[in-house]
Amino acid sequence: MPKLPSDQQFIDLSDYGRPFGKQIAYWLRNTRLTPVHVTLGFVLAGLLAVGCILKGYYWAAVLFLLLKSILDAADGELARVKETPSYTGRFLDSLSDMGINLLIIWSIWKITDDPVWMACLAFFGLQLQGTLYNYYYAILRKRRNGDVTSRIFETQVPRALTGENQRNVTLLFKAYRLCYGVFDKLIYTLDRQAASSTMWPNWLMTAVSTFGLGFQLLLIGLLLVAGLESYIFPFFIGYSLFILVFIAVRRLINLNS
Repeated sequence: MPKLPSDQQFIDLSDYGRPFGKQIAYWLRNTRLTPVHVTLGFVLAGLLAVGCILKGYYWAAVLFLLLKSILDAADGELARVKETPSYTGRFLDSLSDMGINLLIIWSIWKITDDPVWMACLAFFGLQLQGTLYNYYYAILRKRRNGDVTSRIFETQVPRALTGENQRNVTLLFKAYRLCYGVFDKLIYTLDRQAASSTMWPNWLMTAVSTFGLGFQLLLIGLLLVAGLESYIFPFFIGYSLFILVFIAVRRLINLNS
């Protein structure tokens, strides 16, 4: 089942790896490899990208960041092809994303003269941007009868699906809440009315998709190869202001609905 019905999909600028991810899932559909194996593959790609950033191999870093985004799409696609959705994979994916993001920010801090507080703000901004995107996307999927593995509000331990262990789900859920809880609460506080919104124009979701992890990694890669690594932290700190812009636009759209 796709994330959204085909006639209700928007242009997702962060999801450029999806076509390649679907092809990888097709190749792996009859193998013993699971979506979790693919998730571990994107972790490896992310780690290689971090190593390349530290060594100054920026074009190689871009390639590994792109591979990371492709495999990040492929694990979910493989779960859909094999009809094995799982909360284990969902939470492991998110935790892996945060870990890789943290290492990427750390590697950029190591190669620049930026102060540590700026690195921390950039990381916080990246995560908050991604949380708004995921929040809106989860609401949209629920309204349009799309994929429901990602819930709008991750407040209770979900019941393990067929083929997964409840203990693992519970452990990963608690780790997810520990890492993402503050971001979820902050975005919900800023836009608690979003869950009841009825109007979600495609152009708004396309704009918000620039907060998606795939697009963020692409921008980081482009800034690196352009020799603008010292602009990465200021850019993402400043771009976080658009969180308030997108929330204001969503409210305006739904003001009279």
